[in-house]
Amino acid sequence: MSLQGRTALVTGSTQGIGLAIAEALARAGAQVVLHGIESPEQGAPIAERLQAAHGTRTAYVQANLMRADEAAALVERASAALAPVDILVNNAGIQHTCGIAEFPAERWDAILAVNLSSAFHAMKAAVPGMRTRGWGRIVNIASVHGLVASVNKGAYLAAKHGLVGLSKGVALETAAEGITVNCICPGWTNTALIQPQIDARAAQHGGDRQAGIRDLLREKQPNLTMAEPSQLGEVAVFLCSAAAAGITGVSLPVDGGWTAQ
Repeated sequence: MSLQGRTALVTGSTQGIGLAIAEALARAGAQVVLHGIESPEQGAPIAERLQAAHGTRTAYVQANLMRADEAAALVERASAALAPVDILVNNAGIQHTCGIAEFPAERWDAILAVNLSSAFHAMKAAVPGMRTRGWGRIVNIASVHGLVASVNKGAYLAAKHGLVGLSKGVALETAAEGITVNCICPGWTNTALIQPQIDARAAQHGGDRQAGIRDLLREKQPNLTMAEPSQLGEVAVFLCSAAAAGITGVSLPVDGGWTAQ
């Protein structure tokens, strides 16, 4: 599944799922713009390592996606750094778990800004160029929580459900223009984002991390195995490939059977 000649922008891609997706796209031949909140001095070496490993051109762009103006400008900055963006992966995300009565309003605003509004701004900026070129792939990293709910995750649920709905709408708008728009909906994945939840479960088992992980997975995920970020990278490459040209408006669970229940 070659992506030679394509340019990808992956938000939130200096670690975790985003970096794994960037690596998979680079292996498939795409040139890749990484994004993060690190300084250029910190972010550029990550892009350089990716380029050295896979032989494709890379760049790094810094932006604070809690700011609408920076989110809106990200596609243009990525295009200036390498080339017009053919593949947009909206991966950046933050989390906060808390009951609704105690949920801090500022955390609600931040989660909606990063997890949903930044994807809107990036898609709005990317679609015109994709239309002009007659080809584009947008992959939005939603979550199983874009499809079902769990307690104490109100803002995350609102953002991820919103991202699934937004993706369907943009998929319909662009369906006849060579552009696909899809979501990947991971379940429990081995990333730093869920570490606080693992720590809380581990504390209930005397600090045993593996027992905490088993307890967390047993509650929701039937295969009892956390996905690895690299697996999600391969799913993203498939959705960007010619084989997936007829797939648009889909929210694909990679959740070990979570949403089959």
